Amino acid sequence: MKNSVLKVVTILFLFVTTSYFAANKISSEKIKNQTIKVALLLDTSNSMDGLINQAKAQLWEIVNELSYAKYGLQKPNLEIALYEYGNSNLPSREGFIKQVLQFSNDLDKISEKLFSLTTNGGNEFCGQVIKTSLNELSWGENKDDLKIIFIAGNEPFTQGKINYKDAIIDAKEKNVIINTIFCGNYTNGISGMWKDGATLGGGDYMTINQDKKIVHIVTPYDNEIIILNKKLNNTYIYYGNKGYSKYSNQSRQDKNAASLDEVVIVKRAVSKSSRLYDNSSWDLVDAEKKQKVDYKTIEKNKLPKELQNKSEAEIKSYVKTKVNERAKIQQKIKELDEKRRSFIAKKQKEGTKKDELNNVMMNAIKRQAKSKNYTW
Repeated sequence: MKNSVLKVVTILFLFVTTSYFAANKISSEKIKNQTIKVALLLDTSNSMDGLINQAKAQLWEIVNELSYAKYGLQKPNLEIALYEYGNSNLPSREGFIKQVLQFSNDLDKISEKLFSLTTNGGNEFCGQVIKTSLNELSWGENKDDLKIIFIAGNEPFTQGKINYKDAIIDAKEKNVIINTIFCGNYTNGISGMWKDGATLGGGDYMTINQDKKIVHIVTPYDNEIIILNKKLNNTYIYYGNKGYSKYSNQSRQDKNAASLDEVVIVKRAVSKSSRLYDNSSWDLVDAEKKQKVDYKTIEKNKLPKELQNKSEAEIKSYVKTKVNERAKIQQKIKELDEKRRSFIAKKQKEGTKKDELNNVMMNAIKRQAKSKNYTW
């Protein structure tokens, strides 16, 4: 009798524990990291140099704002894709459209691709570039992701063989919001059907003066952040096949940012201190923080010269030193940025409403994010 009871208890115990772990496995599988996916479709025809320059200059401010986003207790990832259209240098058979970058969280690569854009006259097919981006990009199946297209240009929205209304139907099926940015007069954009495109796409219709000079607000904290950025760069330890080229590109994107304005390199330094700037695929410090490093398999000839003759223990020790060093630098930049943001907010209250690219984009993203329970 006792044995029978014991068997029943054992079976019940196994059933309950198996059910518990199965339920938790299912639960954990359901929990996915949310991602904010932003596709930028930029007109690169002759008159759009100002638009491209604004995109280059404002990238880091947009990234910094998005780094504060939350979804419940989680902090969403960020991926940005880039298309150019309306450029006569692009293949006519493709509708003068080119995918410059598939969705990526590599912020240096995004910057690099933006700086590669040049303008030239051409036909601007809005419906076709929207449809192309919907078909080619990896939008994913997570319904909690925030999926947004921003299309910017200055010709009628109706041009091309693909009707923008048909493209927007496809967007709705993929749960993608369409925002339109007309570079020019508000009423001209309405008559050119840019507002209609945004209304049908569940997004915002916005206008900017693409040729307006961006006024960056200088703060008393900028110089110190620039100095800290140089110290931050010294904490990166490249490894692997692409390590050195990625490390070099980091430096090039610093120079690209600085070429626009000193304040742009400040904004980039802030981005480099945020959770969204992750280089674990080529930097040992980021990889160590994510516990992705197998020091036994590291090819020493692909490390910086000063580490190539070091033992495994010496490399580990050096990396840990740099992990601590970077954490302190990034924390200091974050503290200075809080003061910087407060200073800028006060200055902006004294000024007029801005119609720059980052301003209209962030206003739209925050409004649309609320409907999917994202907060700031």
